[in-house]
Amino acid sequence: MPGLYLLAILVSAAGIAVIDARWRLAAFAAPVRTLAAVGIGVMFFLAWDAVGILTRAFIKGDSGLFIGIDLAPELPLEEPFFLAFLCYLGLVIYAGALRYIDSRAARSSAGGAVSEQ
Repeated sequence: MPGLYLLAILVSAAGIAVIDARWRLAAFAAPVRTLAAVGIGVMFFLAWDAVGILTRAFIKGDSGLFIGIDLAPELPLEEPFFLAFLCYLGLVIYAGALRYIDSRAARSSAGGAVSEQ
């Protein structure tokens, strides 16, 4: 079923976007910074892929799940979408972890202030 892989990536990204929107972790809190971070990550990993393809470390393989359009030899159209998803997912997880750590620190310091009185 051509396009199934890209559809799975887009559905997964939509799920992460719902989590992001609910807790305003990345794109819904700082859209320009999120776009910059994801863009830089995608460019870095596309360069990584290019080196892997040139050294023959990465081979796309043959799957009926790909659309069948290549941006370059061994680089399917789905790859930038996958890389953007990974970068966005990492950013949302990182922002969520920071928020959790900050909330625990705030509760801990508030609890300490109450116990001293």
